[in-house]
Amino acid sequence: MANLLIFGLGYTAGRIAAAMQAKGWQVRATGSAGDIAFADREAVLAAIGGASHILSSVPPDRSTGGDPVLEAYGEALSGKALFYLSSTGVYGDREGAWVDEATPTIAQSGEGRRNARAEADLAWLGMGARAFRLPGIYGPGRSALDRAREGKARRMDIPGQVFSRVHVDDIASGVVAALVQGAPAGAYNLGDDCPCSGNEVTEHACRLLGLPLPPLESLEEANLSEMARGFYMENRRVANGKAKRVLGWTPRYPTYVEGLAALL
Repeated sequence: MANLLIFGLGYTAGRIAAAMQAKGWQVRATGSAGDIAFADREAVLAAIGGASHILSSVPPDRSTGGDPVLEAYGEALSGKALFYLSSTGVYGDREGAWVDEATPTIAQSGEGRRNARAEADLAWLGMGARAFRLPGIYGPGRSALDRAREGKARRMDIPGQVFSRVHVDDIASGVVAALVQGAPAGAYNLGDDCPCSGNEVTEHACRLLGLPLPPLESLEEANLSEMARGFYMENRRVANGKAKRVLGWTPRYPTYVEGLAALL
């Protein structure tokens, strides 16, 4: 029986775990929803030893910039089939241009600001992992519909700003395909087929719910956190062709229209 150890059983990894368990895999995990404490070194090393596949969804530490999994257990991961949930943020700002897995990341090119996620992405790839670069994630309880219902939806006045997104279940199906098939090491973009502005998605969600549109705000008026402001300062379209070709992956929700309709 194949055995999967997940570092960080959160929102997305939880969907992957459930899908793999449905296929008969044994799944163990760290995190608040997992069965192993990350700091219990003896238990984690035993779980690594018994695992055929390792998936990390743990982001870099915000204070140190280091990858907690690699720093604590990197040496023990040698010889395992490795999988890592990364971010399309590794590409940086591309002024609306398309990016694919051959596009240099910030850590590779030194362009613009360097970030810890790009460094971690490069480190995992250097160990032979399959790194899934994810754009904005939405799904049950975390979508434009929820923000609109809660009165938290926003529209930003940033002409030409565009980004990609993906339904959490489409992430799960892509990662599951890679796990089951023994996909080649390397990076895979898992995004839908419709990069567009956040305003377009917010407006569609409001129409579906019969709610008024939130006002347009400038970045200055919005008083955003540093993290949120950084998100809006990046502009790119993410190509998903490699995942389709290599993994045979087809997103169930190719655009936000299908995704929001299913959530509604």
